[in-house]
Amino acid sequence: MIQLLKNIGWEKLAEKFSAAVVYGILSAIALNFFYQPGHIYASGVTGMAQILSEIAVRVMGAHAAATFFPISITIYLLNIPLFVLAWFKIGHRFTIYTILTVTISSIAIHFIPQVTLTHDPIMNAVFGGALMGLGVGYVLRNSMSSGGTDIVSLYLRKKTGRNVGVISTIFNGIIVVTAGFLFGWQYMFYSLLAIFVSGRVSDAIYNKQKKMQVTIVTKYPDDMKEAIYSHLHRGVTIMRGAEGGYTHDRVTVMYTVITGYEYPGFRDVVEETDKHAFVTLAPNVKILGNFEEDKEERK
Repeated sequence: MIQLLKNIGWEKLAEKFSAAVVYGILSAIALNFFYQPGHIYASGVTGMAQILSEIAVRVMGAHAAATFFPISITIYLLNIPLFVLAWFKIGHRFTIYTILTVTISSIAIHFIPQVTLTHDPIMNAVFGGALMGLGVGYVLRNSMSSGGTDIVSLYLRKKTGRNVGVISTIFNGIIVVTAGFLFGWQYMFYSLLAIFVSGRVSDAIYNKQKKMQVTIVTKYPDDMKEAIYSHLHRGVTIMRGAEGGYTHDRVTVMYTVITGYEYPGFRDVVEETDKHAFVTLAPNVKILGNFEEDKEERK
């Protein structure tokens, strides 16, 4: 473990720690200021912990439940078996980052007090969902995970090579239906609204999963290829011997696929290597195999 931390580097750990703190504060505010007062249930393990906490309140009373089953501890305990799965099946570095994120968010949830800003469930769902989505999107953008069903989805995607977002959808559906059955069906609909808002906000911030095909027409293919590989670690396909339709100059056509997160770096590479290159981008392309998103984080 110590050797692994040394390999990661203290600067990298400090960067991840900062991202985890941002996520922890945002998720704690979303939960304690909006979700809990409005009886809104989050997605994933957090939603499951909310349901268990509410059951404890109704069985034992609010004071005893807060003492023996605080929601912050419940979230952490539910994540422990998933930490083990991530350590052995996904990667040690990824697991350390996830433990860091879950630990800080649990501490923030525990110590930031619950405050009722509004009793309007729709307002609680919208603003709580927006804050939770902001935190999740930020932590994903930093190649980290908020734990919970993210770990299961990543494991199944790594094992099968397929998009398994349906797993999260089913799990979240079970959570909101359970909340509706136990506590009132209106809470199911408010929770669905919060999950929808959270998902849209996190998608807007986290653009690494958005892939775009890039076509480059250049007179300096070797320099361009080396720059793309060096800065982005992406391979390229090269078609030599093309001809400009107007100038009749000999050019090379290259294409590759990058993520939205990598686009600013790619733009700088093109500008530095051949600022006269002709570049087109096709967003939201579908890829079958041979494309890795987080190679450096899955070790």
